Amino acid sequence: MIAGLDYAAPMATVVASEGALLAIAQADTDAEGHSAALSRFMMRTESVASSRIERITASATDYARALAGNRSNASATSMVAASTALHGLVAGVGDRGRFAVEDLLIAHHDLMKDDPVEAAYAGRLRDMQNWIGGSDHSPRGALHVPPAPQRVAALMDDLIAFLNRDDIPVIVQAAIGHAQFESIHAFTDGNGRLGRALVSAVLRRRGAAVNAVVPLASGLLAKRDEYFAALGDYRRGEPSPLIALFARAARAAASCSRESIARIKGLPDEWANELRPRAGSAVAALIPGFYDHPVMAAGEIEQRSGSSEQQAYKAIAQLEAAGFVQEITGRKRDRVWVAAELLAELDDLDRRIQAEMGN
Repeated sequence: MIAGLDYAAPMATVVASEGALLAIAQADTDAEGHSAALSRFMMRTESVASSRIERITASATDYARALAGNRSNASATSMVAASTALHGLVAGVGDRGRFAVEDLLIAHHDLMKDDPVEAAYAGRLRDMQNWIGGSDHSPRGALHVPPAPQRVAALMDDLIAFLNRDDIPVIVQAAIGHAQFESIHAFTDGNGRLGRALVSAVLRRRGAAVNAVVPLASGLLAKRDEYFAALGDYRRGEPSPLIALFARAARAAASCSRESIARIKGLPDEWANELRPRAGSAVAALIPGFYDHPVMAAGEIEQRSGSSEQQAYKAIAQLEAAGFVQEITGRKRDRVWVAAELLAELDDLDRRIQAEMGN
């Protein structure tokens, strides 16, 4: 139980944590006033990287198809579910200003409800023993055996009390809260992705990131082995390696995000300057439309353009010819278009964060 405990981190870790918090605040300030589009973008970057930590991978195009409802790629569909769960958890905790166990149950349901194996357990605390590592049939040789199922509810209540404290440095609280959740392993599956979403919810509740999610998981992905080793250190009673890693990942993610935020904020003006659309035209309406909703089907495009089907398709043809959007289904019916530059930026931000962590 950790709800009433205090931890005095080494001074170097405290300094690194406060530096990371400042970097997060700077990135969040940059995103202010553009939160709808940027928040979606940053959440997608975070959830994709978080999924990749679990070896769930898909191309950016497959991810965009899954956003549009195409479930042919199971990994991409799982990534979209991770985005939905992250958004719901961060928004719910941020709006209310407090954590509740129900927030995590809802997020887990969003994450796992369409999983072919785990759907029956979606949104439920586990009632069976699980373990990390070892074999599927035995915990012998496991890296970690979580608490017995009958202890999970009480441990989760204790964790929620810890997460609702305001007298703990933010990065320290996020790292310890994450490690405690991972150690409880409260669900049969999805604990890693949900535990990393919890970090973003801590940053939102404490007011560190109110306009955008900082994709800290991209930094952890670059140091995946170190990250898992630090979780092991936590379970042996030493949180400082994980706190230090979280500070590094948060600082790298925040500084690289500022570059992406600047690029994304400039996209609508770039498109408008190149195409010079007539005021009130379908093209003029679709430029901000794709900025806020990077993946749109034909019906949604027609609705957002405020014009006839014929005019909407003419506008799409202009945007496509300029290279701003691309069709991703390859079909003649029920087609879907994506803002190509936004999609490319999602991959580029992840690469830059990982490179920064390497440096």
